[in-house]
Amino acid sequence: MTDPTATAPESRRAPAPSHTRIRPLAGLTARNAVREVLAGVTLLAIAIPLNIGYAQIAGLPPTAGLYALVVPAVVYALTVSSRQLVASPDAAAAALVASSLGGLAVAGHRDYVTLALAQALICGVLFLLCSFFKLGFLANFLSKPILVGFVGGLALDILVSQVAKMLGVKIDSGGEFVAKVGGLITGLPTLNVWSVLISLGSLVVLLVGRRLAGAVPWALLVLIVATVVVLLTGAERDGVAVLGPVEAGPPTFTWPVIEWGQWLALIPSAIALTVVTMGEGLLVSRSYGEKRNYPTRPDRDLFAFGAANIAAGVSGGFTVGSSTSRTAAMDQSGSRTQLPSLVTALGTLLLLIFGTALLQDIPSPAIGTIVAVAVVPLLGIPDFIRLWRLDRFEFAIGAACFLGALFVGPIAGIVIAFVLAVVNVTRRAANPPIDTLAADGDPQHSLLEAASAGEPTVPGVVVVRLAAPLFFANATSFEKAVERAVRDTGAAHVVLDLEAVTDVDVTGAESWETVQSFLTAHGADLSLTRVRPGIRDRLQHLGLLDGVRFFDTNREAIMALQTPIAGNDHGRR
Repeated sequence: MTDPTATAPESRRAPAPSHTRIRPLAGLTARNAVREVLAGVTLLAIAIPLNIGYAQIAGLPPTAGLYALVVPAVVYALTVSSRQLVASPDAAAAALVASSLGGLAVAGHRDYVTLALAQALICGVLFLLCSFFKLGFLANFLSKPILVGFVGGLALDILVSQVAKMLGVKIDSGGEFVAKVGGLITGLPTLNVWSVLISLGSLVVLLVGRRLAGAVPWALLVLIVATVVVLLTGAERDGVAVLGPVEAGPPTFTWPVIEWGQWLALIPSAIALTVVTMGEGLLVSRSYGEKRNYPTRPDRDLFAFGAANIAAGVSGGFTVGSSTSRTAAMDQSGSRTQLPSLVTALGTLLLLIFGTALLQDIPSPAIGTIVAVAVVPLLGIPDFIRLWRLDRFEFAIGAACFLGALFVGPIAGIVIAFVLAVVNVTRRAANPPIDTLAADGDPQHSLLEAASAGEPTVPGVVVVRLAAPLFFANATSFEKAVERAVRDTGAAHVVLDLEAVTDVDVTGAESWETVQSFLTAHGADLSLTRVRPGIRDRLQHLGLLDGVRFFDTNREAIMALQTPIAGNDHGRR
């Protein structure tokens, strides 16, 4: 008999159990090995020009971007649970590195490189701690609007620097956003015609080529053609900036030696890098795991990020994050394993040993164009439009993070993001659904609405259902809802439906006591229905059950309370 899963579409196969042991290079078979190797060649062609560009954004030599594709990529590929997520320095990480190290050392200086290595090590340790203490849930605090806004702000900051490269205008790439824009505008009269022509040609090839044949490594082709043009025309003599000499040789293992004060100064930026990478990396990992039906483990992915960043810190790279664009490219090419990352590591190593001389004449305008094209989607314009249509408050959160990342700085932007996340969560939690139920327990209409519609009601009984834990944020809303229900209906019996209440904190307990005092003052009593066992124990511990009756259902409570018998303890458990 044929295995039904053998010919079933990939998207329809049952996902593997979450407890399945995840081995390195899971999913690799003899049947798909050739496809995975070819995907690795594609990834190599994409990654080399991008990593050179990202290293320049970070203020580091090109080798830092290339080294990050060797040892860190191998370590990550062999330890991660995701079969597809590509780990590499990305635009957001590069911008964070540049902004955080700019005040500590001069970009390109040896001390600056040492600080970047130390920063990667701190990120690695933070990731390992998050994995050990199972803190992957912290990534949930970075909601979609926060990520869109924060990454979009960094992307615009990067885009200004790349446009300057494309025009041949010299600006301080490590400066503030306003200073960069000012430098770009005032420098327009000095733009280089050859740089503009190279950039326009590169832009046309990248955009048109992507539409005609998306599988072709157009970025690599642009670098090759642009380099040939520079060599044939002597454009460098006319002011076109080129990459310059690139140090040859494989990565060497070292340990950054800096003062303790400098280690401490790097911690805030390392936290910011860890949080952003965690939020985006775990989200992308989970989404592709669900899309392609294989298990992922967030804590193991955090461990892989930690190991990769430590490898980057000791082998000359810089902070490694997750690359959404390269992961998407690998998925579109049919890759379903981490083998492409290993192929890219091998190819990059060979380039470092034998081919760095080929890199020194690459024109900076071509690199700037490649990075700019890669960064534009990160601006999140479609996401902002969608947020505006769906939820203006969520749009405001994204816009605040966008502006914070631009004008306040990435590190402060992360703080703003977390504050806004807490505000958003608290705002929603402070106004939970609180239903005043009709006699039949129907949440669609209140007792008052039922009475005005001529429907039968039960005089003297009101059922209130809180659809959230009772805690400090919604305690006042809970009090007001019960008080309003009693005043509006004149009920002598209040029934609290606790099916959706999963916790009660100390502030919630005080609110509960306030409600009980209010009911006593108005000659009403309190009953509970559908109470979870754990919540009943919690209420008992908080001393909130004196004189309270329990019922299994709302209907049972209503029927018992509408005809009370003096001295009867019916319903008490």
